[in-house]
Amino acid sequence: MGFIRDSWEVLATLGFSAILFRVSTKGSMSRKMKIAFTKMTGAGNDFVVVDNRTKRIKNASKAAKILCDRRWGIGGDGLLLIEKSRSASYRMMYYNADGSYGGMCGNGGRCIAWYAVLHRLAPKKHSFEALGHIYSAEVRKAEVVLTMKDPQDLRLQRELVLDSQTILISSVNTGSPHVVISISDLKDERISLQELDVAKLGRLIRYHGDFGTSGTNVNFIEKNKDNLLKIRTYERGVEDETLACGTGSVASALVASRIWNMRSPITLIPKSGHALRVEFDETGDRLWNIRLAGPAKIVFSGSVEM
Repeated sequence: MGFIRDSWEVLATLGFSAILFRVSTKGSMSRKMKIAFTKMTGAGNDFVVVDNRTKRIKNASKAAKILCDRRWGIGGDGLLLIEKSRSASYRMMYYNADGSYGGMCGNGGRCIAWYAVLHRLAPKKHSFEALGHIYSAEVRKAEVVLTMKDPQDLRLQRELVLDSQTILISSVNTGSPHVVISISDLKDERISLQELDVAKLGRLIRYHGDFGTSGTNVNFIEKNKDNLLKIRTYERGVEDETLACGTGSVASALVASRIWNMRSPITLIPKSGHALRVEFDETGDRLWNIRLAGPAKIVFSGSVEM
């Protein structure tokens, strides 16, 4: 697979309108291959979705960099590939916009489930494979519900030393590693979640030595009335704040259930303003049967020459 060369065309279906886009790029092309794609969003997380069961995309890392580029490509937080699976309806492969393998993506999983139902690759209730785990999904009228893995390595309110301050963090792996920080635990307690420089502080924590070479995702939360949280997330691989994060929302809800005694279901409002809901069961210290629910929609579909 080569880079995008002379030009590419996108037939975009938005509502009932069809628009033809032509975007010129530099260079000459030695070989072209037309790839069909669908642009989707899950509560603000946006993805390029490709049915790759015939393995037309062979270098997924390079493809993610090209397709997810917001200036020269289609644009997205990541690339979702549907591939064949022997143990489920299909396998989901997720790559971040920077080309790195992203592990599990909650909102991406909800988007790909809706895509699979729409294209009759799976029934409304089905399972798919990701990272060697079988996930179950259910497509409803207004939302897609995804059953997640049980959390691993939950650690609550420990100190993390930064350059200029020491903060309390919690961490948990919900398919991807996440740090969760209450805005009230930051040094300047007067600052609101809306005012916080998420990119600056998130980047500092994401690359902290405590999290090894692979780093971590970082979530900042603010408790509101009842079972409602506001959340902002810095995502590794995107290397910036995103409008929403599914596994981050799950991590934040589970941490909040422990440090604030919040009960299922917990509603989270990410930067996009589109609510996500996290449900879970509790048995003693065990948190299990984790479900992530929220909207998933198609933005447009088309094809790109690569």
